[in-house]
Amino acid sequence: MDLSRRSLLFLALGHSFIQSCLYAHHPRHCQGRVRTKTVKRASRILIEKYYPRLTLDFHTNKRLADEVAVIPSKRLRNKIAGFTTHLMKRIQRGPVRGISFKLQEEERERKDNYVPEVSALDVGEAGLDVDPETKALLKALNSDIKVNVVQPVTAYAAAERPRRGDRRNVPGAAPRA
Repeated sequence: MDLSRRSLLFLALGHSFIQSCLYAHHPRHCQGRVRTKTVKRASRILIEKYYPRLTLDFHTNKRLADEVAVIPSKRLRNKIAGFTTHLMKRIQRGPVRGISFKLQEEERERKDNYVPEVSALDVGEAGLDVDPETKALLKALNSDIKVNVVQPVTAYAAAERPRRGDRRNVPGAAPRA
């Protein structure tokens, strides 16, 4: 039995240890949650074995964890799926310690080889929509970019809402003496 399979089976066998770790926090506490070694290890193993099937969506990862692993409680499954989703988002940004280097290399290569269909630098025939100041700046720089002058949109101040306790201007209220 390889290490990853044994670790996933540990989730089923180590029920009392896991339960003692899960009930450490009371719902009233608004602090961060403790992620036990069990949750972190199971998440890393899930990512290493099932990386192509995992997404950045918690619910998809939750169903996958339920499908491929024996996890004793729904609460633990959700914690594992949540940490897995968190790690997947971190993998998108860059290398993550403790996860197979091969996966991260593939992710980096995939990002490097991406070629957009339409270049962000290509202004096309329509040109750029800019305000008069920007047009003057481009003209001063001797730029040959085609621009369309558009009047800038000014933000208007939203009408101030009356405070809740302010009852003076309520229609039908008795005038104050």
